[in-house]
Amino acid sequence: MNTYGYVRVSTREQNEARQLIAMEEFGVPMNHIYLDRQSGKDFNRPQYRRLLDNLQEGDIVVVKSIDRLGRNYNEILEQWRVITKEKQAAIVVLDMPILDTRHGRDLTGTLIADIVLQLLSYVAQTERECIHQRQMEGIAAAKQNGVRFGAPPKPRGVDYERCLALWRKGEISSRMAGKRLGIAHTTFLRWSREKR
Repeated sequence: MNTYGYVRVSTREQNEARQLIAMEEFGVPMNHIYLDRQSGKDFNRPQYRRLLDNLQEGDIVVVKSIDRLGRNYNEILEQWRVITKEKQAAIVVLDMPILDTRHGRDLTGTLIADIVLQLLSYVAQTERECIHQRQMEGIAAAKQNGVRFGAPPKPRGVDYERCLALWRKGEISSRMAGKRLGIAHTTFLRWSREKR
């Protein structure tokens, strides 16, 4: 019987230290901790997949909170089933002691744990949807205020106007204009359509 920890942060900027400390305090060996730096929207995560591959009957999977496992309601419930029923392993959610499947439960305890799991899974997905909605609203507001996203526009250079005039007269091709300016001909064509 092995004890494994699963740690997930959504971005490289987020810090996993709090989760790692919780794993250490629980007694999970450092070489049994799987860490993904990826969104919780689905379970196509390399370290999570490795954890599942190594999981044997009687093993224990420890997570700090249910949203560290994932943020998709249906997939959390499905992965819970895979771990506890198919793999015959136990799950311990440190922030929610009722979600500890190590010990046999009576029917009432199982019912309560199932309800709590469904509620927390729902909350995790709703929170992810709210985060996405706030991001979209923030981007829309920034664009409305003139903030540009993406790479800064490439400078057109001093020869652009001359190349544009020659191209419009048919004296050079768009490929030749692009070559003279050191850009792709498609960029030159896009520039030629833009109003400045």
